Amino acid sequence: MMNKAKRLYFGWYIVITASIIVLLSMGMRMGIGPFIHPIMDDLKLSRTEISLIVSIGMIFYGVGMPLAGILLKAFNTRIVLLMGLAIVCISIVWTVYSKGMLSFLLSYGVFLSIGLAFLSSITLSPIVSKWFVRQRGKALFYLTTGGMAGLAVMTPVETWLIGLMGWHNTLLLLGAIFLCIVLPSAIFIMREDVPEEADGAGAAGAKIRPAAPANLTLKDALKTPTYWKIVFGLFACGFGMNLLGSHGVPMLMDHHFAPMTASLGVGIIGVVAIFGSLFLAQLADRFPRKNILFLVYVVRGLGFFGLVFSAATWQLFLVSFIGGLAWSGSVAMSTAILGDLYGVRLLAILNGLAYFIGHQVGAAIGSFLGGWGYEVFGTHLLSFSAAGILALLASLASITLPQSLSFSKPTDLYDRHNITSGQ
Repeated sequence: MMNKAKRLYFGWYIVITASIIVLLSMGMRMGIGPFIHPIMDDLKLSRTEISLIVSIGMIFYGVGMPLAGILLKAFNTRIVLLMGLAIVCISIVWTVYSKGMLSFLLSYGVFLSIGLAFLSSITLSPIVSKWFVRQRGKALFYLTTGGMAGLAVMTPVETWLIGLMGWHNTLLLLGAIFLCIVLPSAIFIMREDVPEEADGAGAAGAKIRPAAPANLTLKDALKTPTYWKIVFGLFACGFGMNLLGSHGVPMLMDHHFAPMTASLGVGIIGVVAIFGSLFLAQLADRFPRKNILFLVYVVRGLGFFGLVFSAATWQLFLVSFIGGLAWSGSVAMSTAILGDLYGVRLLAILNGLAYFIGHQVGAAIGSFLGGWGYEVFGTHLLSFSAAGILALLASLASITLPQSLSFSKPTDLYDRHNITSGQ
């Protein structure tokens, strides 16, 4: 009896392995910064050309999101992960042997992006949400922690590896790591059948959050202003985070920071964000999620202004540390809010569309603007200030989100604020 009581709930094994997969996929997708200069030199690309390729990659990363959602409905998490792994490994080998801009665009920008989308939180958040109801916010925050760890760990590690063995061998090593992690996780850990005693099942979970309307359709969901507020927030998230991932290190190097100092400056954000997200995870199911989302966007917006105006190493590290305290969480809270309001049944496709329409369009614009703006105006102030302003606007959109959706009649969906205390 005691052993049964101490047994770890199986859903947490899914969260742990999913977090590691997201660490790798997010680290590779957002950790392009250290690759920028060596790829530009090797393939003779300009800053605008490499920025264009990265931007196209962000678009196809977004295209892969709803595609992953559709495949999840047709198959299951295991199949989608294995498909993503195969695409990633083939794309990495192709990228390594690319000799021109077109080949690099197709291998790295298009196919690798689609493969990484299949290994992203879009594929993994629905299975996590199935296994967790009462602690859904905490579980999704832990999944986000994997993404922050990817930014924190992969950026300096990739910088070190590229200096040690070159960018070609670094990509091949990362492909081998993907194979060793994703393959056994997909086969042995990812289970779709949730037992009846799953976390928060039944009445216990219902007391925490109001249930999503049972007769809600995808068309109904897309008509609600609430959904588009979440999409706008993800646009701001994608714009800023991918600007940072693509141009954070080059921007700091252009501001006369050493390469490793620049990488550590960006990496500190991710390191601190890991602990910040672990703290916020404890609050995610106790307070209104929109309040936490508001806080995350405010801190992130101010952080972008701090980064671009940092002039000394101590200023850079201080801004990175403070910004990292609440840097993460926008994806976790947006996903949790979507699950709460629209139900787990629609979560994969709604989350995938929100990522594509919002996050990845923002990511493409942010990645391109970072390179184009610097070449045209000779400064990073334009792009990083835009990221800060968008994040602050997203905070205002977040605080106005309702906490429940209701039907006035089967075809007339409207938003209303749930004024029940504590929800």
